[in-house]
Amino acid sequence: MKVGENTFRARLRTMTDGMVTGLAVLATVLVVAPLVAIFAYLIYKGASSLNLAFFTQVPKPPGEVGGGMANAILGSGILLGIGSLIGVPIGIGGGIYLAEFGRGTTLANAIRFTADVLNGIPSIVMGIAIYSLIVIPQHHFSALAGGVALGIMMIPTVTRTSEEMLLMVPHAVREAALGLGVPNWRSVMSITLKTASPGIITGCMLAFSRVAGETAPLLFTALGNQFWSASLKEPIAALPLQIYVYAISPYDDWHRMAWAGALVLIILIVLSVSLVRYVTSRGVLKGAS
Repeated sequence: MKVGENTFRARLRTMTDGMVTGLAVLATVLVVAPLVAIFAYLIYKGASSLNLAFFTQVPKPPGEVGGGMANAILGSGILLGIGSLIGVPIGIGGGIYLAEFGRGTTLANAIRFTADVLNGIPSIVMGIAIYSLIVIPQHHFSALAGGVALGIMMIPTVTRTSEEMLLMVPHAVREAALGLGVPNWRSVMSITLKTASPGIITGCMLAFSRVAGETAPLLFTALGNQFWSASLKEPIAALPLQIYVYAISPYDDWHRMAWAGALVLIILIVLSVSLVRYVTSRGVLKGAS
């Protein structure tokens, strides 16, 4: 009787294991399938419009066929560079304070709550806020205003991710450093932060990917530009802005260019994230010798 009961339980465990494994595989397919479908459709609609002119020329006047988005690609790089210079250091610094120096304090709780609220604020609201704070006092749109908007949007994601990654570092690591006489600030910068760097870098890339495709805040700050511009004090083009303008236009050629721009934007984001992951895996950003 006991042998039969054990056999039944073994079969039940096998069936349960197979069912749960199947559900996990199904969930993975449901998550990955939309991404694959979107990327495949972008390739189908936009790949045929990619040529040398797309990467070397500025947009043509309305009604003319041809042109490219070279100025928008350059503008996106400038805006994302400004945003990263603002969002990454401040975000990581906030995460270090929350995880290492401000545990349980009222200020830390206020910062954590503010970061969570900022994460949920619509991007268009951020654009309006920067429009009021920077664009109106300057009396003109500018790349600087657009970069500040993107940078502020990056801060809460980087802050919360950095905090969580630092909290995952075992306390024994900190205690070992302090036991050797290393100052607390040096232990945080040289040991704790370095140990958590892969996760922190991943959080930075998530924030970067999020703001790379934002259009609404740039409508109120960078505005867009049909010509070459690299000045921080002037309106500047950006891929999301150019895609938006082309997508709502009545010209079929512009619609075709919008699909190509969307494909290029996705590819640039994927390449950026992949490059950082590759550098991280090689140990360059982990402090490996």
